[in-house]
Amino acid sequence: MTGRLVILTEIISPYRIPLFNALAAKPGISLHVVFLSETDPSLRDWRIYKEEIRFSYDVLPSWRRRAGKFNVLLNRGLARALVGASPSVILCGGYNYVASWQALLWARAHSVPFLLWSESNVQDSRRGHALVEMLKDEFIGQCDGFVVPGQSAFEYLRSHKVNPDSIFIAPNAVDNEFFCKSAEHVRLDAAGHRKELNLPGRYFLFVGRLVREKGVFEFVSAYAQLNERLRRDFGLVFVGDGPCRAQLQEDASAVSPGAIHFAGFTHREQLPIYYALAEMLALPTYTDTWGLVVNEAMACGLPIILSEAAGCAADLVTADWNGCLISPRDVSSLASAMTILATRPDLRRVMSEHSVERIAQYSPSAWAAGIARAVQPLAGKHD
Repeated sequence: MTGRLVILTEIISPYRIPLFNALAAKPGISLHVVFLSETDPSLRDWRIYKEEIRFSYDVLPSWRRRAGKFNVLLNRGLARALVGASPSVILCGGYNYVASWQALLWARAHSVPFLLWSESNVQDSRRGHALVEMLKDEFIGQCDGFVVPGQSAFEYLRSHKVNPDSIFIAPNAVDNEFFCKSAEHVRLDAAGHRKELNLPGRYFLFVGRLVREKGVFEFVSAYAQLNERLRRDFGLVFVGDGPCRAQLQEDASAVSPGAIHFAGFTHREQLPIYYALAEMLALPTYTDTWGLVVNEAMACGLPIILSEAAGCAADLVTADWNGCLISPRDVSSLASAMTILATRPDLRRVMSEHSVERIAQYSPSAWAAGIARAVQPLAGKHD
């Protein structure tokens, strides 16, 4: 392409930096990223890995307030940042911020092609409010093209009557090499790491925020349904924090026999330890635009138990091939899947190999190639 691609996105997420780096390194791409905020401390206390950034960027001054499920983020200086970046194409991450609409209006006023980077999916339980859906339709109707992470998000846009020829897939990805190599290193001293972190010898793993909609209470209930012998052999490990932690710990204390461990919030460097020593990852979520922890776990070679409500379900997990797919809130199915995988080491081994095989197609370079395909037809249209 000629000119510059400007991406507008919310925060400097550690899992996005490798993707943007891969895009910036792609021949013919001149990338600039406008972040609406450095981070969102009310959700996650992520480190900000600025030293790893290999692309030009701005962070806008911001004001944020969170009230329940509502997240209000206001910014200053967006127009000035866009003028300074002189975009030939704008790729906007979502439509739920004031800045998203400001960027759309700016693009229309300056005849700059505007792409929407959308992760909404047809299973998302947060859909449905009439006013919200009307505003989405209005925003979508003003876009010149769309980028989605996978099949569910593609189908979501089709349900909004978007022309499929204008939708491009840039497969959602993490730094596979980092997770794979880190897990391999951890396994060289598995016993030492287990002792250091006080982990069970074998365990089912959950990684994410401890909120009800992630299915964490169903995970504890399913574990409690396993037979006693299995619970003596397998523990349950939660990596993450959130408002439901205290109630979860109370529920967990009633499960006996069994070992339920709460590791708390964990930064990127330590995550591969938990993946490497686990037997499988479970994400029994009610709603999730994607579920990047599944990418991370697969890069570390884990079988996956995944809710069909997760945005990544249609792309990353094939039932009985690299994991099990379950319905959200279905404790019996979750317990059954846990039992099958826990008692079949041969099946876990094959599923592990399949997870690694599939996730290789979901890399930062594959994501960058998808973005390039979306941008190329629009790059020459800026007057």
